[in-house]
Amino acid sequence: MPVTTIAWHDNKIRLIDQTRLPTELFYLEIDEVETLLEAIVKLRVRGAPAIGVAAAFGVLLGLRQFDDSTSRTVFFTELESLIRRIKNTRPTAINLTWALNCMNKIAQRYQQESITIIKEKMLQQAQQIYQDDQNANRKLAKIGSSLIPDDAQIITHCNTGALATVDYGTALGTVFSAHAAGKKLHLWVDETRPLLQGARLNMWELQNEGIDCTLICDNMAAFVMAQHKIDLCIVGADRIVANGDTANKIGTYSLAVLAKFHQIPFYIAAPTNTFDLTLSQGDKIPIENRGAEEITNGFGRRTTPEGSKVFSPAFDITPAELITAIITEKGVIRPPFAVAIRLQLKKP
Repeated sequence: MPVTTIAWHDNKIRLIDQTRLPTELFYLEIDEVETLLEAIVKLRVRGAPAIGVAAAFGVLLGLRQFDDSTSRTVFFTELESLIRRIKNTRPTAINLTWALNCMNKIAQRYQQESITIIKEKMLQQAQQIYQDDQNANRKLAKIGSSLIPDDAQIITHCNTGALATVDYGTALGTVFSAHAAGKKLHLWVDETRPLLQGARLNMWELQNEGIDCTLICDNMAAFVMAQHKIDLCIVGADRIVANGDTANKIGTYSLAVLAKFHQIPFYIAAPTNTFDLTLSQGDKIPIENRGAEEITNGFGRRTTPEGSKVFSPAFDITPAELITAIITEKGVIRPPFAVAIRLQLKKP
């Protein structure tokens, strides 16, 4: 079974330090908010669902010193500041903001209760977010696996397995589910420049599951599509807006364009808390820009001349017209997305 990426244990956050993979499986024990913020920014924990859960637990860390002797004004002022700080770590993935909003709503709902009760309710909410991620991804994976034919050739981008969620995965979760059902599969794994989430993380997860896989450089995808019978492309999402435009790891847009040209189905797999209906189209999604050193000094070795100018967006936007369908825990959403998304999200 896939690994458990993140958990709340003994009033601490226990999570896999993904920067050490694939050579070392190391768990961090985090009991300070500053340490968690660093872990999110440095991608020790990454993947939209996983950082949403981490954010919810982070609120608990930040409020643990308060008790019934604390002024209510002080408590809620600190809560507001804490939520703002965590939100600012990674602006593109909506799951983080969604989870923080859930935590804040619970605190506001019970604001007339004692600080102890408010914190108990917030702990219950964080645990519910954790459990909901487990349940949603398993449902999503089962639904998505029905779209994967036997003897399938699949191409992926970035990591969307257990490491990107609590413990199972979204896009890669559908592959795990299809594999568990006995389907023969072969995956072509984009390395995913510049931090190699495909090479380091997807390959590690797929090998652990005993799934046949081949690593390729990102710029080999077109050649692979032209030379091999690729049945489908499946990727995750960090934010999906009202018209179906989707933000995902940089390079996803390129893959979608290639899939369209080669007439390959292009699927997005994401839980419903990845949708942001407050935005009408993808150009309104804030795109995180990463530090130049991730390209100029990738993994500690300089690969460009000193003083090189660098543009390093972490995400790009795939237009809805390039997407065949969006797989969620509530079912498969197909075009026209503007109507279908709203109908799907209304389902219980």
